[in-house]
Amino acid sequence: MTYRVLAINPGSTSTKIAVFDDTTPLFEKTLRHDPAELDKFGGIIEQYDFRKTLVMEAMAEHNVTPQSLHAVVGRGGLVRPVSGGTWKISENMLRDLKDPSLWGRIHASNLGAFIAKAIADPLGIPAFIVDPVVVDEFDEIARISGIPEIERKSLLHALNIRYIGRLLATELGKDISQANLIGVHMGGGISVAAIKNGRIVDVNNALLGMGPFSPQRAGALPIGDLLDLAYSGNYTKKELSTYLTKAGGLMAYLGTDSGIEVEKRVEAGDDYAKLIRDAMCYQVAKEIGACAAVLNGKVDAIYLSGGLVYNQQIVDVIRKRVEFIAPLHVYPGEKEMEALSQGGVRVLSGLEKALDYPY
Repeated sequence: MTYRVLAINPGSTSTKIAVFDDTTPLFEKTLRHDPAELDKFGGIIEQYDFRKTLVMEAMAEHNVTPQSLHAVVGRGGLVRPVSGGTWKISENMLRDLKDPSLWGRIHASNLGAFIAKAIADPLGIPAFIVDPVVVDEFDEIARISGIPEIERKSLLHALNIRYIGRLLATELGKDISQANLIGVHMGGGISVAAIKNGRIVDVNNALLGMGPFSPQRAGALPIGDLLDLAYSGNYTKKELSTYLTKAGGLMAYLGTDSGIEVEKRVEAGDDYAKLIRDAMCYQVAKEIGACAAVLNGKVDAIYLSGGLVYNQQIVDVIRKRVEFIAPLHVYPGEKEMEALSQGGVRVLSGLEKALDYPY
């Protein structure tokens, strides 16, 4: 039997949608939203009915009837920490997605579950999320930070990292549950994950925590100097948080978060741009080395994914520093829509069991 799945991936000013028949995409489309129009709703969650209507209209434009769907999958947002997998959308999950106190904010990806359930329920078909950003499979030793008041948390590009890990494990002739991998996603933020027998047992916090700097994120910083910056009087807490998550990294040093623009400067002979680009790659390579230590040196393969990986120079700089650990595989861009749909297909076809939200 062929299973048809609608995948929905909301962003701050866009909603990506795709319909797959098993592994075959019928269509993919990005719906753009005017920020002024979204502002009328007062909050992110309140946008779900508006966006749902646009999703239904897009399906109609592509001659996909709602009744032909077997499941709807939304992007997993900031739920409570869960293991990787395909999760049934429940009322308790929706409750948590509306609660800003859990993670200090409500992200646009939280809308995915609301839109998916609103479409699926009248049709009598299941609604899921897959591998949300808060996937937490840490070994307990990985949670220890250095002071009891702070626990290391798992926050990463889990959807793409886990899906690419599945693809690579298959290429290696293994199930992901048998593979030890180091997965890297390089976008606006950078995640570097140690994957032990399919579990993400350690990773840098890709938003505001440890790890390499990225096009937008500051990454790990010297604690003393960060304290001085925080108490300098030049920033409120909100302003400093925004600086470290949106205006750090390449943006802070070079005034752009575009890998394409940085590479143009490097090719034009800008030595400073080359230094900063190579420093980012250096820090990624160091984090890969740390993950190799987590895995006791038993690494089947390393892989790079994300938009920055289209840049061959970035790949080459990292490769030179880490290929002694394990073979390096490259998957430019992201496969999030495919990852969402295939999470649903695996459940529908009986390859995987849908999980019940445990809270």
